[in-house]
Amino acid sequence: METNGNENKKEEQALYEHHRIVVDPGQTPFRIDKFLQTKLLKVSRNRIQTAVKDGAVLVNDKPVKVNYKVNPRDIITINFPEEPREPHVVVGEDIPLDIRYEDDEVMVVYKPAGMVVHPGVGNYTGTLVNALKFYFDNAELPVKEGNLPNRAGIVHRIDKNTTGLMLVAKTPEAMTHLAKQFFDHTIDRKYEALIWGELDNDEGTIEGHIGRHPGNRLKQAIFEDGEQGKHAITHYKVLERMYYVSLVECVLETGRTHQIRVHMKHMGNPVFNDDKYGGDKIVKGTVFTKYKQFVNNAFKIVPHHVLHAKMIGFEHPKTGERMEFNCPRPEGFEKLLKKWRSYLEGRKTLM
Repeated sequence: METNGNENKKEEQALYEHHRIVVDPGQTPFRIDKFLQTKLLKVSRNRIQTAVKDGAVLVNDKPVKVNYKVNPRDIITINFPEEPREPHVVVGEDIPLDIRYEDDEVMVVYKPAGMVVHPGVGNYTGTLVNALKFYFDNAELPVKEGNLPNRAGIVHRIDKNTTGLMLVAKTPEAMTHLAKQFFDHTIDRKYEALIWGELDNDEGTIEGHIGRHPGNRLKQAIFEDGEQGKHAITHYKVLERMYYVSLVECVLETGRTHQIRVHMKHMGNPVFNDDKYGGDKIVKGTVFTKYKQFVNNAFKIVPHHVLHAKMIGFEHPKTGERMEFNCPRPEGFEKLLKKWRSYLEGRKTLM
């Protein structure tokens, strides 16, 4: 019996894995096409739906329908006949590292504003991972489950223009141990931010699901329906009220992308000079020209959002010792606070 040559060719055609995504343990049920749209930034939802219908998207090695809802720990693979391009090879670069602590298992580094944590589209060089690659003489650092090789050593991230402390894993055992601490919310993280306006209470908690903004995929947004996004919790405490702005301390219970910035925007108090969430314009103040000039000069002191990761605490993955590291605010942050305090004093004199 003769077989159809085209059918044989189709059956023998190799499929290559282009993407592999391990769903977070805390992920709520979410349609797979919408879920993948938040992960594949340059792929339209229509293309994703077509790939699902064509059987190119597998969940736990089985094809699914477009209305399939992802579950925690699902392993999603996207396969195509074409061989994928070689993954971006991270090149070590002689970039100074501000190391605050290091042993055989972990490292704590200070990340300055302007440094991206790991290579990605538009930022293939100059990142913290490039610096780590050079520092460790191209030795292989561990990769967190579900992450790409270009995130070697990275346990968590902070935004490009956020300053402060970051934790780096040096061994696979340390990576596993620290990742579990993040999942169990036993890592302590404190941030300080200058925000617009004043919060009603001296202390409080902000909750709200955070996911990719439907109209701008470079931003995040709060979703009230509870179906989209991931649950996010930020605890805050007001440290200083300066009428038009406030200095606040934020403690993260979860670690979503842009979490503090999105939560503060949701409260109507965006982080000062945050160009993504409306903090780079006058949110509270007078209409006087002198005030506008004052704010513009303040923007120049810290030309990005004013957010600082000041403390990180964790259990050492090998010794079990509880460790905590703190770092002071950057010089620009302190200078900005001094400027606002001076303005407030002058305002009180005139009243």
